[in-house]
Amino acid sequence: MCGIVGFVSNEKNKEDVIKKMTSRMFHRGPDGEGYYTDSKIALGHRRLAIIDIENGKQPMVSKDGNLSLVYNGEIYNYKELKCELERKGHTFKSNCDAEILIHGYEQWGMDMPTKLRGMFAFAIWDKRKDTLFCVRDNFGIKPLYFYQNEEVFMFASEIKAFLEHPKFKKILNEKLLGSYLSFSFTPTFETLFKNVYCLKPGNSLIFHNNKISINKYYDVNFSEQNISFYEATSKIKEEMKNSIKYHKIGDVEIGTFLSSGVDSSYITSILKPNKTYSVGYSETKYSEVQCAKDLCNKLKIANISKIIEKEEYLRLVEKVLYYMDEPISDPSAISLYLLANLASKDVKVVLSGEGADEFFCGYNRYNELEMFKIYNKIPFFIRHSLSLLFEQLPECRGRNFIVRRGKKLEEEYVGVNKIFCEKEIKKVLKIKNTIKNEEITKEVFEKNRNKSDLIKMQSIDVKYWLARNILLKADKMTMANSIEARTPFIDKEVFKIASSLPKKCKISRENTKIALREVAKTYIPNDAYKKKKLGFPVPLRNWLKEDYFYQEIGKVFGQDFVKEIFNQDYIFILLNQHKNNQKDNYRKIWAIYCFIKWYEIFFRQ
Repeated sequence: MCGIVGFVSNEKNKEDVIKKMTSRMFHRGPDGEGYYTDSKIALGHRRLAIIDIENGKQPMVSKDGNLSLVYNGEIYNYKELKCELERKGHTFKSNCDAEILIHGYEQWGMDMPTKLRGMFAFAIWDKRKDTLFCVRDNFGIKPLYFYQNEEVFMFASEIKAFLEHPKFKKILNEKLLGSYLSFSFTPTFETLFKNVYCLKPGNSLIFHNNKISINKYYDVNFSEQNISFYEATSKIKEEMKNSIKYHKIGDVEIGTFLSSGVDSSYITSILKPNKTYSVGYSETKYSEVQCAKDLCNKLKIANISKIIEKEEYLRLVEKVLYYMDEPISDPSAISLYLLANLASKDVKVVLSGEGADEFFCGYNRYNELEMFKIYNKIPFFIRHSLSLLFEQLPECRGRNFIVRRGKKLEEEYVGVNKIFCEKEIKKVLKIKNTIKNEEITKEVFEKNRNKSDLIKMQSIDVKYWLARNILLKADKMTMANSIEARTPFIDKEVFKIASSLPKKCKISRENTKIALREVAKTYIPNDAYKKKKLGFPVPLRNWLKEDYFYQEIGKVFGQDFVKEIFNQDYIFILLNQHKNNQKDNYRKIWAIYCFIKWYEIFFRQ
């Protein structure tokens, strides 16, 4: 796991600039650094050594000196690819997975990414062709940003590296503010830094003659197949075992992140690492530590845990937002930072359970489709009329349900964690003409227009929630602590099975992730396989009513520059309604607070 950066321009002091840019990502690779420059390009690399620790230094240059590589990630099938390439006449000088990419490009050219199984972001400079080839993995586990203006093209694992380039122009991308407030993160692959983009998962980028061309080599497709429950569970069992075997490849010790849920408990029960890591809170309702310890006691492995105090949590907001690069109001980001910090004292690699909910249908919102089947049989024009009526009413029990069920999925669904509706965004923001949610999600809904609502929801969540929140958070928070997170559920062979499951294997009126839970039950020695989704719970709802949080947030909301972006009177109404138990506004307050803090870090400090 590493940090990569590069730029194409005519600077004469390329080496000085690339060193500054690379140093901004020291945390991604404290084990080493390397640079390559020529008349056109500069490449930089920070290394976290995990495979072939002695010989994996980068940038890596081909034998003939034509190709130069910087790479971040793990290619889990590198040994098989190495054997295939050796049969075709290639000779290797190391046992690291990075070298596979050099020889793979020589052999297969720009088709090479289709051969890879793993998580990766890399760039290959082809001097002979005067071409830069950048690639991001199938699902977006590893980030890769790029930026271009009339003077420079640059790429990096983290946006903050761009800040060190003298030709980078830092401008707030105001049109995305509304979508951030709806989604709780930036859902587009255009970021809140103007002209900075995140390369989409399963895409490659070619930079040649000052022009960018982007190609898709992989796409996410759900298509329910008519297979039996037994066949489904057998396939999941076999492929997950295989995926976990691949994900433990390396020359360092591996641990796991462990909550009380089925996903991390399943991985831990198969892997049985020496050490597992958990965090919780003194409020027992929000703490999963005891359940994690119970599982570890039964497996006879160690669990190392930490109780997070509210003062520590609030103090870390700025640090977490700095490492994230992009604003995110997911309360679990800070918990994850502390969890990674805890694990970093012992291990360099952890396995984690991200992706299971999106692939196998784990969110409680999914099984609403079964729970409320009878209500959905009411003619749509009646449900729609009720929705319009209830939208005008104050918040009350059942209001959100009536409003949601009276709208087309394409109109209201942006993911499992929607915060502000577009009507309220107009009240909150001073900035107008922001992108509408339907403009963002239209592409996915259109592609899946003839498929079930369940598949539409899964497709939205994989495309946006998983790629632009869950995986970004996992990468940035672990790398901030110089450790690597691996996600065995997010694997293209596992997805082949998950994407073909019929609804009966995914949700019922009573439960989610049905087939996965059935498989997990055979490995997990406690009741974690049947626990409902909690999702890294944080007692933020309660904390925001306490003076310690209320005063801090009030101080931040009251700053002069805030009124240039937000309707200050309205955001104070939200804060005081929550404080006085009039409305549950905690997610709205936290989204606004996190954006302001992020803006302070990157645009005012």
